[in-house]
Amino acid sequence: MTIDILLLLFGLALVVFGAHWLVDGASTIARKAGLSEFVIGLTIVGMGTSAPEMVVSFTGAIQGSGDIAIGNILGSNIFNTLLILGITALILPMDVTRDNRRKDIPVNIAITLLLIVLSLNKKIFGLGESDTLGRIDGGILVACFIAYMIVAFIEGKKQGAAEVKSAPEGKQKSLFVSILLVLLGLAGLVAGGNFFVNSATKIAHAIGVSDKFIAITVLAGGTSLPELATCVVAAAKKKGQLALGNILGSNIFNVMLILGGSALISPLSMGSITNWDWGFLLLSSILVLTGIFTGEKDKIDRADGFLMVFMEILYLFILFRQL
Repeated sequence: MTIDILLLLFGLALVVFGAHWLVDGASTIARKAGLSEFVIGLTIVGMGTSAPEMVVSFTGAIQGSGDIAIGNILGSNIFNTLLILGITALILPMDVTRDNRRKDIPVNIAITLLLIVLSLNKKIFGLGESDTLGRIDGGILVACFIAYMIVAFIEGKKQGAAEVKSAPEGKQKSLFVSILLVLLGLAGLVAGGNFFVNSATKIAHAIGVSDKFIAITVLAGGTSLPELATCVVAAAKKKGQLALGNILGSNIFNVMLILGGSALISPLSMGSITNWDWGFLLLSSILVLTGIFTGEKDKIDRADGFLMVFMEILYLFILFRQL
């Protein structure tokens, strides 16, 4: 147990250092490539910080552990939005652009609804023998992901040109150094996340809790550590768009590519996922949209952040009550 705790702390340190390198490198690449910081957060940073979720969910699918694969993604997306975005907003209220409001945030809600519809085919439509995310469903999600990424890069070029014009000139790192920082940052995030998840899982098993509970709490929280560290660092560096892009990108990547890919590997049963889990998943995506119309307009402000963190605590309380 002592060794596991030490490895958990070591993993946490790797995640923190990796987040610093990743944010610095990705911001410079965005400028040099003519892409907006939001799109860099949505793609490179979002996909990179979701690498631990991909490893855990794909491994769970290959081993036939559907509870691990689906619980990890649902828990991660709820954790990403309610706790990580909430904490980020408490540190630095985030500006929401017109494109975020009209496209990116609604897409996050749409893919959440799509996942619920595809997963609950028996409960909603009375089709099939059980609620399962099958290979056809997985193919639909992966196809949607490819289409969304293509559109995001095209739009990101336009946004990036405007950001470069408005940004003050200053000393920037070379492209080589920036790429190296991103790679080192991602390596630190993934390795640190793995140390944290493995150690936390062993500790949780020693206490004696279910696979679903471990997936939605310990694994989801642990695999979301890269997003947490990246967003907190981005907020501290006043890069709110990078933080928002990271969370939306991670959530979209988690559902479309990771869950879609997991379902292609092996159909995932949704039998252990409760209405509370689905409800909080949908609520978390909707709160991002409603937050920009309350308090400070076109901002996810500190009041929104407080509400998000409160809802995450409420969700965890409900999970503990169900043990």
